[in-house]
Amino acid sequence: MKLLRLGFLALCLGLLMASTPAPPAARMKADYVEACSCHLFCPCYYKKHAEHPFCEFNIAVKVREGSSGKTNLAGAKYWLTGDLGDSWGSEKKGKWVVVSFDPTTNKAQRDALAPIILQTYGLKWGELKVQEAPIEINRSSDIAEAKLAGGQMAYMKLKREPGADGKGVALKNVNYFGAKSNEGFELYKSIQHRADVAGHKFSYSDRNAFLITIDTGESKPPLMPSHKP
Repeated sequence: MKLLRLGFLALCLGLLMASTPAPPAARMKADYVEACSCHLFCPCYYKKHAEHPFCEFNIAVKVREGSSGKTNLAGAKYWLTGDLGDSWGSEKKGKWVVVSFDPTTNKAQRDALAPIILQTYGLKWGELKVQEAPIEINRSSDIAEAKLAGGQMAYMKLKREPGADGKGVALKNVNYFGAKSNEGFELYKSIQHRADVAGHKFSYSDRNAFLITIDTGESKPPLMPSHKP
């Protein structure tokens, strides 16, 4: 009788798992404008600790191409403002982050992007908030500029490092957190880098900044365990 009950429970579990839809495969290639409170170049990308016991950052993102199931992610925009804190590398814990979606980024895109964003950084955040605000991203010559809510919530104005030949500096073969690949860090410095959002406020200049295009790679649904009779 006990064996029959165990067999029945295993069958029910198998049917339940088979009937639960798996999350769709997702992937995106996105252009990032990023600045933080560390000096150039931010040690968070090759060490387990920031320059200070904190790394306060702004990241403006526009998805170049991507999809999650039937949802097209191309053109979606979001902005991350936060602080990695001191234990992000050793304990995988970030201090706080605010995710802002541009009003043109629809609900299906937001729902698809949320797990991609969390997977890319792989951190458990002490405070995580989500909001909506307009995002503007512009690049001309040696200047990159990004505004959140017209610059009232956050603002970045960055100047490209000229390099020896005046054509810029690109740092390659360095990982961008959990992204599968990237096209290299184009090094900039902040002219202005500030935020005043969700009770958090900071302001810096002449600090680390860069432009980068990342590819998250395809995140496939987990394989279901097989149940042999």
